[in-house]
Amino acid sequence: MKNVVILGSSGSIGRNAVRAVKKLGPGWRVFGLSVNSNLKALREQLRELRPAYAAVFEYEAWKQFRAEVPRGVRLLPPGVEGLVELASLKEASVVLNSVSGAVGFSPLLAAIRASKHIALANKEPMVMAGALLMKEAERWQARIVPVDSEPSAIFQCLAGILPGRYDAEVSKVLLTASGGPFYGKAGPLSSVTPAQALKHPRWSMGPKISVDSATLMNKGLEAIEIQNLFSLPAKKIQVLIHPQSVMHSAVEFRDGSVLAQMSVPDMKLPIQYALTWPERERSLAEPLDFIKLARLDFHKPDLRRFPCLGLALDAARRGGIFPAALNAANEVAVQRFLSGGIRFTDIPVVVERVLARCASGIKLTLAGAVEIDSWARQKAAEAAVTNKKR
Repeated sequence: MKNVVILGSSGSIGRNAVRAVKKLGPGWRVFGLSVNSNLKALREQLRELRPAYAAVFEYEAWKQFRAEVPRGVRLLPPGVEGLVELASLKEASVVLNSVSGAVGFSPLLAAIRASKHIALANKEPMVMAGALLMKEAERWQARIVPVDSEPSAIFQCLAGILPGRYDAEVSKVLLTASGGPFYGKAGPLSSVTPAQALKHPRWSMGPKISVDSATLMNKGLEAIEIQNLFSLPAKKIQVLIHPQSVMHSAVEFRDGSVLAQMSVPDMKLPIQYALTWPERERSLAEPLDFIKLARLDFHKPDLRRFPCLGLALDAARRGGIFPAALNAANEVAVQRFLSGGIRFTDIPVVVERVLARCASGIKLTLAGAVEIDSWARQKAAEAAVTNKKR
């Protein structure tokens, strides 16, 4: 029996993971799940799936739910403590980490140190200290399989190459981006509303990642994630705008050959692959119809109109504490934008101001990444106030 733990079961990734586990048949079971505060979704999932464990991150929601926990389900403590316990359960075969933001750092580290098979949809920890987390994974013989469609594509293209040979064999990684809702559209971005930023043309995602996609920060974060997952220098990662979202990414090898992973834009495919790796099972996603596929377009990203991508790529090159600070500053700036405190175009301004206060040459540690995250959040909150709407 494969026992699957899903961190973030009420989000888009989590719900699709539930569907994938159900489709995989009687040899698979949702063993534990967590939500932030969506008790309605939690109640429905508990009735349907009957897992052994559940966690609610937000304390007030946890306190409300504590009085109605179904028989046979153990409710874990609120906050990070519950996520960490859930991620390291002895009985768990696979841990899917799809919580949003840096809050996923501690549960990812716990799953690594519990030697788990980890399906990773939470890129922020890999941005904060990915190289160190990969060393921990090697030490504890944990396996990290990326869930996001582009890192998953690269992971699949590199199949058969030993991890220590990636840099020697790879000439370039072609990291694709849909471009989000505003790429190629005329008009100023300063008047963009949160509702507009959340309307992604291809994917159904949570608020934070939807805004990151609109600013192209998400692709910058993925570039850092890929740099760390595969021990590749930042200069080997090239971002391409690909509006059709059919070629999810490609790898050019040293002999000039290019391998690409292509499929319909449906997250069910990479989610299921991350759960079942190294095996492949029949997917709920529709197959790609090449006859109907009229064209594939690729464009160079516009870093002047979307400066968040440039900031992220620069942080990838500089390394050290810069990626962790970038990630934290961006999380705060995005939340301020969603709440109406700053404009869409202020997001990169806030991030740049925080990065300007970072020192080069500081050696990063796992504990230090958490400290930098806290420091950068404070500085980003202060910077955001000066960019308030008038």
